Amino acid sequence: MTAIRVDGATRLYAIVGDPIVQVKSPEVFSELFARAGMNAVMIPMHVLPERFEESMRALMGIANVDGLVATVPYKAQAVQFADRLGPTASRIRALNALRREPDGTWTGDMFDGLGFVRAFERKGEVLRGRRVALFGAGGAGSAIGCELAAVGVESLSIIDPRRERAAALAKTLSGTFPACRIDAVEAVPSGVDMIVNASTIGMRDGDGLPGDIGPLAADTLVGDVVVSKEATPLLRHAIRYGCHYVNGGEMMGGQSDALMSFFGRG
Repeated sequence: MTAIRVDGATRLYAIVGDPIVQVKSPEVFSELFARAGMNAVMIPMHVLPERFEESMRALMGIANVDGLVATVPYKAQAVQFADRLGPTASRIRALNALRREPDGTWTGDMFDGLGFVRAFERKGEVLRGRRVALFGAGGAGSAIGCELAAVGVESLSIIDPRRERAAALAKTLSGTFPACRIDAVEAVPSGVDMIVNASTIGMRDGDGLPGDIGPLAADTLVGDVVVSKEATPLLRHAIRYGCHYVNGGEMMGGQSDALMSFFGRG
């Protein structure tokens, strides 16, 4: 491991979430900064919902904080702190990264979807033409749905306990990607050949599957955004049926280069 330097000149990046113990970004990005010869580290910040806005303003007011990463459940709320948005964040009104510009303003964009798609591509998987069932229409689900539609999946069936949120995402993405059939649904339709969990189910001990999935054909692709030392319930289900899959850590790795470039550290 490259030695990480921390002194009075160190530039700070913070990842903000609730909970925060599951995140791997501080270790990953502090190492990437060190490899790039940068005097910078990423630190975890456990911010409770009732203190989110004041905490964000406080962090952005610290002069040596150059960037912020938003994780569950703050990807949609963090949009209000950006002076300008990149293309994906503009479409879905959610972000997972903010950077301070030289003039002190803040730019935000979303990289979860890009990281998810890159993780599958690195494994040699072809996503174009897939029929996808997507659990979760929050920040990560919105980003992943957007990126999957952009790479040419045939259909996207969005499942979320908040049906109105799934319907709103389906409407937004349908307007941007008319070639993809996008619907809000209540259960996994027949004929899907890709299952994606972009919800928080699987993060807590005792969690089961994100929905009624049933047996899987071996050529079904499975992805789970949850970062866990052990396979999540969904990934154990995928392994049982011999499916190829991507886990949350691989998704994070898929977006690390893009985030480094966004932060001006790549």
